[in-house]
Amino acid sequence: MANRDAILGVVFALIAAVGFSAKAILVKLAYIDHVDAVTLLAMRMVFSLPFFAGIALWAGHQHADPLKKHDWYWVFALGLVGYYLSSLLDFLGLQYISAGLERLILFLYPTITVILSALVYKQAIGRKVLAAMVLCYAGIMLVFLHDAGIKQGGSAILGATLVFASTLSYSVYLVGAGHAIGRIGASRFTAYAMIVASAACVLQFFLTRSTDSLNVSLHVYELAVAMAIFSTVMPVLLLSYAIRRIGSGNASLIGSIGPVSTIYLAYVFLQENISLMQITGSSLVLMGVLLISAGSNSTVK
Repeated sequence: MANRDAILGVVFALIAAVGFSAKAILVKLAYIDHVDAVTLLAMRMVFSLPFFAGIALWAGHQHADPLKKHDWYWVFALGLVGYYLSSLLDFLGLQYISAGLERLILFLYPTITVILSALVYKQAIGRKVLAAMVLCYAGIMLVFLHDAGIKQGGSAILGATLVFASTLSYSVYLVGAGHAIGRIGASRFTAYAMIVASAACVLQFFLTRSTDSLNVSLHVYELAVAMAIFSTVMPVLLLSYAIRRIGSGNASLIGSIGPVSTIYLAYVFLQENISLMQITGSSLVLMGVLLISAGSNSTVK
């Protein structure tokens, strides 16, 4: 029974990693049909909303204690920062850089979380972590140079900056979410935060876009549904099941396949080039993140 649980945990973690990675591919495919980032993000969140509403109802029945006022403040604040703002910046950045570079920059969040935790909680950063950070950012620079050589340098800089800001936003969420998740429960907190983010995305759409923006091809709607199910709801649930069976450390290590799978999927579906510089940079980032994640409770998502 233990072996079966371990095997299921590994499979769930692998599927979750590939599901998260596929998001960038689906976004880039949708952009080919000239949909804008705000519209596409709103579509993704609307199609995700029924699933998270169901999870919220289920999780609410599992927890007898109602949320207090300050718990709701945390849900709203972290939902806006960790899911709404982070997703918006990510979608905007994907207009300018490759899917492979986007996933690698997002994969930096353990390094940023370490820095933020050091600043907030006055924790020292060890030499091993500093060395890992040097590897990570050297790797990102190599992949960035690869992208800048293919595209106009200015657009690559803008895209990388937006995605890095997305990573920073998600890292702020991680640093602040620990206490809230401990009080509220992981499933309930995630579901409520995603509902807040969904409402913010839809509100932004109606404030900044006309309904004519929804006159896009059926293919874009299919991609948005796929993004909601296979790159949002499913990997979130599978990752939590994986952590329950094999622990966050093992799930984190398996999650490191994410950037590699993104580069491969981008090669297959988007015809993005794979160069020696890109492979080298990706390897450096993976080595750095694994060094930081080893022995920690963080999960690489």
